[in-house]
Amino acid sequence: MDRMPIYSIILTLGFLLMLPLFILRREKYAAGFRERLGNYPSFAHDGRKVIWLHCVSVGEANAARPLVDALIEAFPGHRLVISTTTKTGHEHSANIFRDKADAVFYFPFDFKFSVSKALDNFMPDVVLLMETEIWPRFIREAKLSGARVVIVNGRLSERSVRRYGIARSFVQRVLSDVDLALMQNEKDAERIVSLGIGPEKVRTIGNLKFDHAVEANEEALTEEFRKRFAIDGETPLIVAASTHEPEEEWILESLDGIDHFRLLIAPRHPQRFDEVAKLLEKTGRTFVRRSQPATEADRDAKIILLDTIGELRAVYPLADIVFVGGSLIPHGGQSILEPATAGKAIITGPYTHNFKLIVKEFAERDALIQLRKVPNSSEYAEQLYEEFLDLLKNSNRRHELGSRAREAMISNQGATAKTVECLLTILDVPEKLKNDN
Repeated sequence: MDRMPIYSIILTLGFLLMLPLFILRREKYAAGFRERLGNYPSFAHDGRKVIWLHCVSVGEANAARPLVDALIEAFPGHRLVISTTTKTGHEHSANIFRDKADAVFYFPFDFKFSVSKALDNFMPDVVLLMETEIWPRFIREAKLSGARVVIVNGRLSERSVRRYGIARSFVQRVLSDVDLALMQNEKDAERIVSLGIGPEKVRTIGNLKFDHAVEANEEALTEEFRKRFAIDGETPLIVAASTHEPEEEWILESLDGIDHFRLLIAPRHPQRFDEVAKLLEKTGRTFVRRSQPATEADRDAKIILLDTIGELRAVYPLADIVFVGGSLIPHGGQSILEPATAGKAIITGPYTHNFKLIVKEFAERDALIQLRKVPNSSEYAEQLYEEFLDLLKNSNRRHELGSRAREAMISNQGATAKTVECLLTILDVPEKLKNDN
């Protein structure tokens, strides 16, 4: 039984229910609304085949950076187009891929008319979906158009499997249109097979995020930060990265009574930039905002609010300690891999299930500090105080933690090369190029 009509009805009802939110928060959603309905600028084809890479937001776009470079090198006869779902992801992708992609645009809503218009416009030969973005109508129509569909850097949590399992037969039908599923680890591979995809289509290739490499423009941005905020290495810099409410409050409380430090706060979501600024004002702390014009106050500021998009990676090389947010609340944590690449001492909270195996490996290598779960959330400030104080006093421990974190990164690299190798088996490229790779 084809359940796609039922899916379309449910999607339409959900869309109608969401319309008030689209209207109320049009600043966030309006930018991509027309494109998501299938109204794209005409894409001029020149005879070359097209690779369509989909990255949901900033995190997936950053993870895709080494893959984008590898695709350009491995498939010089193809063009690359990149889609995103969120406004921040679109802005970030348009910036970092501006000289690498032939188009950056919003992913269509999963209606037949909008998906068909997108596919007709870009005519991809292959579609790469980052981190298991399962859109039933899109995958069906992409397959019918003749495109290959590949999940890259795939991951599936146990919760996602349970959710998809509610409509297992439908999900199995959708996954039958997927040509390859390149999963991060064996657990992810087992989970997607449990949903019904053929095991012969599944490969375990590792995590692309381990292949992070510093680019020239990031090095230039790091130097800009260093000069503007006079980060000289004498006063340790604590970076509170990708924070969620109320983590900023606990971090500020933890630093009461500690003198010799500077703090940079980078909220995870742009809509919280002003909220965190008001928190800082309410607590009576002086601070500067990255988004504001440079002033002399920047050089002495105790607290820096990083209220811009896509610049956090450039800050990590300047840090002495990095707290990775989303981990003191049941959100599941943000990625620890970028500060690990920079070789920094990393602290996380106890809620890291989004990166369960990665954090487990780092913990086994003594390559990070993970706070213990407590019944009273206010105790997290006390734990942070103890860890911050110890690391600020003990530079040897900071360096050892950072060194082990970098070693863990290096030992897990190689997913990009494996991804390209798998794509060579399904893409129509000259035999010489296959041999060269």
